[in-house]
Amino acid sequence: MSHVGVGLTETTSSPEALWFRVPCGDPAASIQTLGIEALQRYRQAIKLEDRDGDMEFSMQRCRGGEILHPEDMAEDVLEDNDFVQLVFAGENDSSPLAMAVQNSYEEPKEYILLDGNSLTTADLVSLGQGLFKIKLTPEAELKVRKSREVIDGFIREGRVMYGVNTGFGKFAHTLIPKEELTQLQENVIESHCAGVGAPLSVERTRMLLVLRINVLAKGHSGVSMETLDAMIKAFNASCLSWVPEKGTVGASGDLAPLAHLTLGLTGKGKMWSPQSGWADAKAVLEGHGLKPLVLKPKEGIALINGTQLISSLGAEAVERALGVAKQADIIAAMTLEALKGTTKAFHSAIHAVRPHPGQVEVAQRLRSLLHSDVFPSQISESHKSCGRVQDAYTLRCIPQVHGVVNDTIAFVHNVISTELNSATDNPLVFAETGETMSGGNFHGEYPAKVLDYLAIGVHELASMSERRIERLVNPNLSELPAFLVKDGGLNNGFMIAHCTAAALVSENKALCHPSSVDSLSTSAATEDHVSMGGWAARKALRVVEHVEQVLAIELLAACQALEFLRPLKTTTPLEKVYELLRSVVSAWDKDRIMSPDIEAAHALVREQKVWRTVEAYMEEYRKKLQA
Repeated sequence: MSHVGVGLTETTSSPEALWFRVPCGDPAASIQTLGIEALQRYRQAIKLEDRDGDMEFSMQRCRGGEILHPEDMAEDVLEDNDFVQLVFAGENDSSPLAMAVQNSYEEPKEYILLDGNSLTTADLVSLGQGLFKIKLTPEAELKVRKSREVIDGFIREGRVMYGVNTGFGKFAHTLIPKEELTQLQENVIESHCAGVGAPLSVERTRMLLVLRINVLAKGHSGVSMETLDAMIKAFNASCLSWVPEKGTVGASGDLAPLAHLTLGLTGKGKMWSPQSGWADAKAVLEGHGLKPLVLKPKEGIALINGTQLISSLGAEAVERALGVAKQADIIAAMTLEALKGTTKAFHSAIHAVRPHPGQVEVAQRLRSLLHSDVFPSQISESHKSCGRVQDAYTLRCIPQVHGVVNDTIAFVHNVISTELNSATDNPLVFAETGETMSGGNFHGEYPAKVLDYLAIGVHELASMSERRIERLVNPNLSELPAFLVKDGGLNNGFMIAHCTAAALVSENKALCHPSSVDSLSTSAATEDHVSMGGWAARKALRVVEHVEQVLAIELLAACQALEFLRPLKTTTPLEKVYELLRSVVSAWDKDRIMSPDIEAAHALVREQKVWRTVEAYMEEYRKKLQA
């Protein structure tokens, strides 16, 4: 910990904020030392040198609210992204001095260019993770400037234009005087900040901000280059507004979330950065050398009218779904081996006569992982003369069920990818003809419908997985010890892990009810049909996470089942998956706390380590077949 970022805000009459970076000096610097140094800089900044006596203060962590002892070492009691408040005793006890510990956050060096046309779901997730900064292409900058020229020209001519010099929604026919146009922008932002619930995570707020920037970069929204540049600088500094996750009905766009996003950029409400933690938005911006936005006519509605909450959450959901679907095939193959299933159902001839792309692809993956001349399996060889003709559906029909999930994800990915690069506000500006047009591109039905579809589709991976877990833990179906543990009765093994999987699958069934089949008229019946896409996106993410967790349990169970088949080995790629899991979770020989094991396996699935472990082997199989 080399520095402490210090923010000072008056909560009384003055909204002004001062920010400093205070060197920690000695790694063993105490809380008291840091506080005194911060106070000294505060006094100099507000010219309190002539004040007699010391200013007494106490120090408190904002997260958790713990009072910090002045003699504690800062590195012992402050964590990354901690935010500490100094409260002055006496007459100024309402004036907090905030200290944010500089964490290990490394500012990205590489950039992704935005043009409003080519942002991918993978890029968006990477941007959310803070892996890149952004720049506009020169072509995008030119489009933005030309679009703004159209709006400025209309204002000079005194033309009446929705959202520029009129009210909004039901008030669309109310003309606003020119001298009140700036106030109009402030009013639309503040009045639309009506969201509730927990804030979006840092990663999801980054995605929301950068996606709005990308849409504005198309040059059909009429924002100024100055405003867009300020948004880009805020993104690159990771200055992120407080955005409650609930409050959008997904028509006229995601108004409440995007209003909260914009509010922070104007220096109001709360904001987060790696250097400051959560603090007053104006203080955070100024602490990074940035100025709050002052919105010009049309910019208020341009910044909040669009489907970016639905689409950004949807992009994360579809990317995670892509990852979990690939790994579901690998984990299912592990289970099939442990249950001594047959590979006959995956023969290419069977799938060639029903050539759905996903089905064919899944069958190919299974063939590359299971017993073959390329990767032989001792387990498979051990039961080749058992006479079993066919397996239960959750084993035999993996290509058919997993396959349609893959095709569903591909369809959803295509729609979301289009939405990421679409102009979705209103009115739209067409600089090439000098026109503005009012339409309905803000309506979230496209992403809402496909995200409902995504939840329904990807859920089947967990539905299949839970039934395979049942087969693994049930000795009547598996010929393995009950609940995959020795000394059953004394030990319970995977009994309750299976219950957890069943609970998650049941919860998913309720979450898969489509939110987009509902609509409630809003804005005095002006917006008489809405998409409810915000909930579609949030619950799709929950379904995907549950699927990841169920498959993590199946991975644990399948690897535990292999323990009872030793010394026989499965195929090389599946043995590598076994080794991957055993690098973070040991085999069960007696009961222990299961939750940490599930969390560790879930991390492997979410980070796609299972897929990366076998990817090269699957490619080797493909090349040898083609040779």
